[in-house]
Amino acid sequence: MRKVHVLTLVVLAALVVSGAGAALARQETTLTLMGWSSSTAEDAALAAQVAGFEEAYPDISVDVNLVPDYDTTLQTTFASGDPPDVFYIDSSRLADLVEAGVVDIGGDKIENPDGFYESLVNVFTYNDEFVCPPKDFSTLTLQYNKDMFDAAGLEYPTDDWTWDDLRAAAEALTGTNEEGQEVLGLILNPNLERWLPFLYQAGGSVLSEDWSEVTLDSDEAREALDFYAGLAQDGYGGTASAVDAGWAGEAFGLGRAAMTMEGNWVIQALVEQFPDINWGAVQLPAHPDGGEATMTFTVCFAVAANSDNQEEAWMLANYLTGEEGGRLVAEEGFGPMPPRTALADVWLEARGEEIGQPFVDAAETAYPWRFPVGFGDATDTFNAAIQLAFEGQAMADDVIFETAAAAEEVLAR
Repeated sequence: MRKVHVLTLVVLAALVVSGAGAALARQETTLTLMGWSSSTAEDAALAAQVAGFEEAYPDISVDVNLVPDYDTTLQTTFASGDPPDVFYIDSSRLADLVEAGVVDIGGDKIENPDGFYESLVNVFTYNDEFVCPPKDFSTLTLQYNKDMFDAAGLEYPTDDWTWDDLRAAAEALTGTNEEGQEVLGLILNPNLERWLPFLYQAGGSVLSEDWSEVTLDSDEAREALDFYAGLAQDGYGGTASAVDAGWAGEAFGLGRAAMTMEGNWVIQALVEQFPDINWGAVQLPAHPDGGEATMTFTVCFAVAANSDNQEEAWMLANYLTGEEGGRLVAEEGFGPMPPRTALADVWLEARGEEIGQPFVDAAETAYPWRFPVGFGDATDTFNAAIQLAFEGQAMADDVIFETAAAAEEVLAR
């Protein structure tokens, strides 16, 4: 009896140790997720998603690291050989990171790809491979101050507006307020991504479809530049700094501008910081001949090529971009829109259709913010040149010549 009892204790002890070891093994997987902070609301939404994932997969924990100076910090992790398991990729950086070999190509690992907006799948497809599932997206629309339009006796903008309507309204709404402060009809950003919709509406392009040729030198580009920079040169539009604001949304919220062209990140900013403003949104005005276009800005969840936990990392990426995880964001109506078409109505219900619908509809005519590896040099050249054009110190041909030359150098490399 004594021997049996001792043996039983030994076996039980072994089972306990074994069970404890198994439990420890199940709790060992810790994933790192690196991104950047856009707003407290979006940070809270991501935290809710991660909590939902950890509840669904109790054997996996996630360390979220939202860092400033994101691109530099991410590059440092790659150089050290210890990158995060999952990380954000802005659409403008996709080509650079895929070519660097630091991204695990998703392909068949991405769940239910047909549920995403087709335009977003195209954004994150490189060399005919779907690289990473989109996290969310934003589109550019025209926002307008209803009270200012009422005071000027103007009808509100509609989705049928053209460039001519935009210019006429900007001229009529430019002036001074009761405090004697300058009020601009329209806030303009002197950068490539805000001018591109007008180029695309005019039928122009920066590069050929296969990125083998610079196509910027065209009558369409001159027309779009003359219109866009002309608003600033004539004093009907200008930068946020011209009216003592840090960015376009602030200038609009403060009543120092009657119109602006921002993405749906502006919604939360206005709700939180300027709740009393009476405003609406419509599609960007089209080219007088009917050409429609806007931009989509989007980020994906990528998995590191040398992650030690790729299977679990893809589980996380798919959860965050799936209907279950995406619903946690959509139901709160935060700025970015969920990447799946099935969640559009959920986001609209939370956000309100009057404001939200134009942003959702804009997905149909949206072009991606994406160029070849190293194109940042050409972008910087354009931004500097169009700033001079805003100030009347450069012509459309100057902007085109300098940008095209910089783009040619990029393609040559």
